[in-house]
Amino acid sequence: MKKETFSQLSLEDLQTKVGEERTRLQKLRFGHAVTPLENPNVIRATRKVIARMMTAITQKQNAA
Repeated sequence: MKKETFSQLSLEDLQTKVGEERTRLQKLRFGHAVTPLENPNVIRATRKVIARMMTAITQKQNAA
């Protein structure tokens, strides 16, 4: 997702999406521990998406 997409979402939507992405990251990590992923860079990309969402959440909270 792009940064512009995050700014259009509400605070509650962002928080639910962060929860979903964290669950996805956990499943990717467990899956990678059992059998190596075809593309392990997916884990890094997921972490970055979570960080971008958390930044958008912080910006929205500070603006309010």
